[in-house]
Amino acid sequence: MSGGRFRTIGSLLPFALVPLLLVKIMAGGRSVKAADGNTVLRGIRGATTVTEDTASAILEATEDLVREIVAANGLRSQDVASALFTVTPDLHAEFPAAAARRMGWTMVPLLNFTEIGVPGRLERCVRVLVHVNTAHTQDEMVHVYLREAVSLRPDLAGMRPTSHTQQPVARSTTPQ
Repeated sequence: MSGGRFRTIGSLLPFALVPLLLVKIMAGGRSVKAADGNTVLRGIRGATTVTEDTASAILEATEDLVREIVAANGLRSQDVASALFTVTPDLHAEFPAAAARRMGWTMVPLLNFTEIGVPGRLERCVRVLVHVNTAHTQDEMVHVYLREAVSLRPDLAGMRPTSHTQQPVARSTTPQ
């Protein structure tokens, strides 16, 4: 009788490991550890605006945004687990994720979505949520808001210009 019980537990063991394997896959094959200075998965928010609904305007603005996020957080493409891009309903000329692909994020899972069209809200806006594997704490993550999108987070403290664009970069320690 006990042999049957052990066979049942033994056959369930691989299923018990599935959550651990999923975490490892989400971490790009690296181990995800506690927040004691080891690698964990964090989110970085960012947004920018475009002047017109053209492929070139969307790609240029998105590339600027992604470059700023990378520079402000010292990221390498292998640190990026995934990125979710959104656009307001008035932008449909190009997928913003195409800009990240052009920049070399060829192995990073990327998705595009359309935001809810809330009347009176910021128009022609591209937003991103980048998931990164990092040893930094959440309050060390630098969230980047460029151009008119700075108005999305007026509560942000520590505005600072970046080295190559002199566009404002917002650093937030508040939930996104």
